[in-house]
Amino acid sequence: MNLLLAPMDAITHQAFRNLVGRFGGCDEYFNEMINASSLLAGGAWEQYYLLEAPEPEKLVWQLTDKNGDKMAEAAAILAQKNGIGIDLNMGCSAPQIAKTGAGIAWMTKPIAETRDMVHKVKSALENAAKDGRKAKRLSVKLRLGDESYTEEKLHNFCAMLIEEGVQMITLHARTQKQKHSRPSNWHAVEHLALRFPEIPVILNGDVKDKASFERAQKTAPHAQGIMIATAAAQKPWIFAELKKSDTNDTNLRELEINCEQLALQFIDDVERFQPKEFWKTRLQRFFAYYCLNFSFGHYFQSSMLNASDNEDAKKRLHEYFEKCPDDKIHSFC
Repeated sequence: MNLLLAPMDAITHQAFRNLVGRFGGCDEYFNEMINASSLLAGGAWEQYYLLEAPEPEKLVWQLTDKNGDKMAEAAAILAQKNGIGIDLNMGCSAPQIAKTGAGIAWMTKPIAETRDMVHKVKSALENAAKDGRKAKRLSVKLRLGDESYTEEKLHNFCAMLIEEGVQMITLHARTQKQKHSRPSNWHAVEHLALRFPEIPVILNGDVKDKASFERAQKTAPHAQGIMIATAAAQKPWIFAELKKSDTNDTNLRELEINCEQLALQFIDDVERFQPKEFWKTRLQRFFAYYCLNFSFGHYFQSSMLNASDNEDAKKRLHEYFEKCPDDKIHSFC
């Protein structure tokens, strides 16, 4: 079962991917989504979205935009870089994204418009493949659709994607307005995988530990992979944990994690691989999840989110683990 790191805004940048890589990594790393228009404009910060570590050959570049032509132009640029391929964001339901015509809006636009965009991106990837090189893979991450969702509508939409050359689909099985308090519909993933056996269908949503991983596999046995989102932000070692669970390899050693040192390494990498203007938001996004591992997680979370700068964050980390030394070392077999 392939394990994939989900694209998460302000989280799955290189500093965070490095954390995941320290524990053996995963099968595919999706970067935080890149806005095609911003990339084409050549803004000062775009270079930070294009960093490729820790395993460039496993990177997937996710694109978002409201304009199909710009998506295609940006895909042609990204096709020249390392990585597995390009993923089209058709699942982000954040109002500030969807209202512009990007993200999940591509599932609700006239089908001809969405088809045209996918066709142009696919053509751009094929045209970029020169000297006998294989074209980069084209994938799509989507939701069930809007609140008028039916399985038939979803399957018809995915049939169009496949007709236009999409080679993998990741389904976050919630509708546009459903929040994370509503369970993800893993049965819909299984039905989609059975309907389209010619491509990999990936399950996304609600997998956060060994127990949910095993339930997801049981519910959607024909899914060819599981994508992990916020659980990875909370536990960057989750892929190592799930790989051990999936293989039942008794030779895999016990993993011991110094949680304070790990957080300090993350802060150092944010300073190395992100512009100073991004430091505060990157730390806030990460610690909003990471702190939930600990005995007084919500207190710790509030403390870290209120850090004035990186040095203050380091000081607050040290103070917490001084007061709660039992939280410092995490281990699993």
